[in-house]
Amino acid sequence: MAMVVVGLLAWAFSGVGRGGLGDSWRQVLASIAHGFAHPDLEFVYRGTGEDLLGALALTIAIAFVGTVLAALVAGPLAFVAAQRSGGRLVASTVMTVFTVLRTFPDLILGVIFVVIVGPGPFAGSLAIAAGSIGMLGRLFAEEVERLTPGPDDGLRAVGATGVQVLVHSQLPRVIPEFLSLTLNRLEISVRSASILGMVGAGGIGAPILFAVSSRSWDRVAILFYGMVVTVSMIDAVSGALRRRMR
Repeated sequence: MAMVVVGLLAWAFSGVGRGGLGDSWRQVLASIAHGFAHPDLEFVYRGTGEDLLGALALTIAIAFVGTVLAALVAGPLAFVAAQRSGGRLVASTVMTVFTVLRTFPDLILGVIFVVIVGPGPFAGSLAIAAGSIGMLGRLFAEEVERLTPGPDDGLRAVGATGVQVLVHSQLPRVIPEFLSLTLNRLEISVRSASILGMVGAGGIGAPILFAVSSRSWDRVAILFYGMVVTVSMIDAVSGALRRRMR
């Protein structure tokens, strides 16, 4: 087994190649370091929307809309995938759809939706939603499958209908877990939304791409610092909310 792993590593590194650093790497590295030490603070807020705060707000909005849409779609489908409604064939089909959606990287989904609906934040929201449906659907279905049958059987024994069992037994037990998983997915969606702008799907990715292309490392620095602070704040708030729901 060890020889197989070593062989795979050797094969992988042999295909990477040996690209040189170039003659100007020291100057480029020095420029990057200088830019990150002196970020463009004037870009934080300009009042026009074309600034750091505007780009961050748009990125968060894309992630939020996409994640909420995904949760609304994945929630009902999770009960089907867990065979709580429908047959085995339908459940297998839904799980296959979840798997297929999870295989597409966010950038590829962004390109696809930019072609379908045109460039802009709407395409970014749809890309986030499509990718999140696959992930949340699978996680939601696993939570539904973990439900113990005792409360359901008790309600059915006193004459409850299927809808009443769903509303009074199953949903109260899975909704807190669904919310916790959705909050966790929102954290990931913000990171994903930050790069979708590079393919025209809105968000902070476009300003980052333009700044890197023009070698404006001070602009790159303030955008990077803004993303770090934003993601850290969202992680902290999301973590606190998830702890309160336990």
